[in-house]
Amino acid sequence: MRDWSQRIGRMAAGASQSALSFSRGRIGPVPRGVAAGAGLAVVVGAVVAATISSNSGVTLGRPVASTGEQIVQPVRVSAAEFAKLPRATTFTSIPAAPLDPPPAAATSGLVVRPLTPQVVYLGPGKAAIGVLPATELGGPTWVPVVQTSPGWERVLLPSRPNRATGWIYAAGANATQLDTRRNPYLIRIDVAARRLSVFLSGRSLGTWTVAVGERSTPTPAGRTFVLALLAPPHPTYSPLILPLGFHSNTLSTFGGGPGTVGIHGWPTPSIFGRAVSHGCVRVPKAALTILSHAPLGTLVLIS
Repeated sequence: MRDWSQRIGRMAAGASQSALSFSRGRIGPVPRGVAAGAGLAVVVGAVVAATISSNSGVTLGRPVASTGEQIVQPVRVSAAEFAKLPRATTFTSIPAAPLDPPPAAATSGLVVRPLTPQVVYLGPGKAAIGVLPATELGGPTWVPVVQTSPGWERVLLPSRPNRATGWIYAAGANATQLDTRRNPYLIRIDVAARRLSVFLSGRSLGTWTVAVGERSTPTPAGRTFVLALLAPPHPTYSPLILPLGFHSNTLSTFGGGPGTVGIHGWPTPSIFGRAVSHGCVRVPKAALTILSHAPLGTLVLIS
């Protein structure tokens, strides 16, 4: 991290001003020395539109198929209870969230976007534990599906603790409030080997030597995802930053931000292959170019 600044809170406060420019766009935390501007919405929106419309981008998913099994109905949540539930964002913690059980396994590539805020449950028919917003910092929320049950989808959450998951009801009228797609991208990071690889439909797009967290602030391991893409209008150390749905395990905050871990470039090539960061993964320019095409919700496996 050197990676998230005191401006991250200000970014969230001002996100609504540019939300219309992000109907299919992405946005994320602002790094130190970088301010958000109108140009950001144009640049990032263009990147995402190209990714979604390309043949290699995400494809439309399918409604939950009928298996003949009885669909468990969700526990009713009143308006007052809904308002009190914690929002699942990079700023929050959901202590009751069940942890991702197989944190090293690839998924089917299914990703889901809530078109309206969705209640997150402990499990099908179990208690509500939070709310997954339709937007994260002004951009659309996309999260990977890690498990399915008739009428339900279990997704990774961007909140603490790392590997937090929750279940979303995906049947009945609620199905129209979810945009489900298939994402063919996969990012693998081997911390010990200092190596990052990107795959598209199982085909390698490249492997690069990278820098990872130092011993006192290690890069956390497990399954996470690309939460947002930030293209600073006046970049300092990286023209693109990909915040992930993970946080530092040793830093509760950093530079005024929530300790979010991300992937970004670095101007000094000598750091690659070393453990020198506060938890983020620093990558060479060629890797960043490939990563810029990965849609939101892309699964990231860190081992």
